Amino acid sequence: MDPGKFLSPGEVNRLLQSVRSRAETAVAQGRKVPVRDCFIVDLGLSTGLRVMEIALLNCGDVFLEDPIGCLVVRQSKGGRKRLVRFNGAFVRHCQDYLTWKRSVGEPTGPDDPLLLSSNTGSHMTTRAVQKAFKRAAAKAGLPCRYSIHSLRHTYACELYRASGYNLRLVQKQLGHARIATTQVYADVMAPDVQRALERMYR
Repeated sequence: MDPGKFLSPGEVNRLLQSVRSRAETAVAQGRKVPVRDCFIVDLGLSTGLRVMEIALLNCGDVFLEDPIGCLVVRQSKGGRKRLVRFNGAFVRHCQDYLTWKRSVGEPTGPDDPLLLSSNTGSHMTTRAVQKAFKRAAAKAGLPCRYSIHSLRHTYACELYRASGYNLRLVQKQLGHARIATTQVYADVMAPDVQRALERMYR
């Protein structure tokens, strides 16, 4: 995989700061789109979901009772259902987002869309989710080569590093049927390998 397809830590911070700032202003002004865009970006970075999986989520697919939250992907690639866990910071964002949805009159029942289209009143389309990311990335000044799938790549690389290079864990979270598919993320961690080699016999 091309290393240019995932964001650097600095770019992740810049993107998150940008979307959060715009979301805070939007809440005060009663605007919806920046709030939703912020949630989409954080969702992608916190779960590594595919764009189709993001678009099809319902409110009832998200479980926030425990410090470590989780969501159920019911319609995944290959028709497989899977459980994806996420950290406490994103639990709090989900709670705030659902509270905001209720405050602006959006339904939050188990079968209601987590990402509601302003145009159709149903789920956002994958194209609309992609456009939301592009809008957020442009506002943050990120290179135009990035797509929403870059968030999945970024998540996978960061999870691989944070887990102590546990490829099986990354495979499970991403929903890959074959470990060989996940292996590409090990290959892009060459700088970590180089640092480890340089520390040998020192």
